[in-house]
Amino acid sequence: MGGTETNCWVGKTQPTKALGIARNGAGKLSEEMLASARKGNKPTMRIEEVVCQILRITKVEAKTASSQDAIIVRIRTDNGLEGVGEADASPEVVKAIIDAPFSHNVACGLRQIILGEHPLETERLWQKMLRRTMYFGRTSVTIAAMSAIDMALWDIKGKHFGEPIHRLLGGKRVDSVQAYASILFGRDGKETAEIGRRWVEAGYRAVKFGWEPMGTSEKVDIDLVRGAREGLGPDATLLIDAGCVWDARTALKRARAFEQFNIGWLEEPLRPEDVDGYAWLRDRSPVPIAAGEEECGRESFRPLIDRHALDVYQVDLSRNGFTDSSYIKSRVEEVGAKLCNHCYTSPITHAASIHWVSTLREPFLFEDCVEDSPLRHELTHEKVQAENGVIKVPDRPGLGVTINEDFVKRYLISESR
Repeated sequence: MGGTETNCWVGKTQPTKALGIARNGAGKLSEEMLASARKGNKPTMRIEEVVCQILRITKVEAKTASSQDAIIVRIRTDNGLEGVGEADASPEVVKAIIDAPFSHNVACGLRQIILGEHPLETERLWQKMLRRTMYFGRTSVTIAAMSAIDMALWDIKGKHFGEPIHRLLGGKRVDSVQAYASILFGRDGKETAEIGRRWVEAGYRAVKFGWEPMGTSEKVDIDLVRGAREGLGPDATLLIDAGCVWDARTALKRARAFEQFNIGWLEEPLRPEDVDGYAWLRDRSPVPIAAGEEECGRESFRPLIDRHALDVYQVDLSRNGFTDSSYIKSRVEEVGAKLCNHCYTSPITHAASIHWVSTLREPFLFEDCVEDSPLRHELTHEKVQAENGVIKVPDRPGLGVTINEDFVKRYLISESR
């Protein structure tokens, strides 16, 4: 199967690379490829197969954590390369968008749109998918499904050229980035403090706590943040993710209350759609305001960027792909704000994220999900996790990860191709 190091040419000399040709699935060159290369022609790659796999761990809890199931998209070419990607959304809905049959020219499933196409033409294929799904797409989960495909296409592109994706994006600026441990709040301030101590002892110098039970009451909210600071101590960076629970005036009140705990940012205090509220809050808040994880695609980010509504724009590669994330990066850096990744899924998106983060003008933090889920830690053979609070930028071709097929077999609940 594609996606192995053999097919990716990792650590192997390629005597035919100068001819611009790739090996087929068996590691051999077809006579047609050789004949074409001798004539000075580069054989044209085509997308031959698009596979959707839904994975789900044995016990799914009622919590806000997208590391309990996953939709993995695997794109295979006629010369034996495979690229992998994923979307952070409902796996079954993403699969339906990819699997959908042709209805008409602007209502078509993604598989049919890209089969037979050249996988290296990522910008053109993004625009083609956008156009051909116009009657049910343009925003939200359709863009997330497109992002999984786009991620897989960039993985193929890196493997084809034998280069890491960060080099194809223009080049990394750093070899490593400070990571923050991203985890949910405890049930109260005391349990949150215990969680904080655990991750500081593990070597993280920054920790983010998020979601439930934040928003229950002012007393609960302050107790949670106080406990978080006590657990981290005075020197570690404390980040707070409210989980979209307040109106703008309440959020300002909380920002003022949280200032005493020296938080690095207040994340998603408002509903994602409340752009006016974010612009109003950012102009008045004593602490930086961060958001963006729900946004899918450049058009979704546009009003936030145009209004200068945030201090930190959080971009999820599994909802924006490399193609639109690159555009968003340029726009945000143009207005002088900061960027950070969002990822709370599998090593696939974490690998994609560190490639992208390393190319930022100011790669100051990396979100590192530390959920204790086998899907987060065992899906790939490579471990994509910070060590002593720092995550290294990979230099292997493409995403730099290979799928653990035994893990897939164990947790696979649905597949289509």
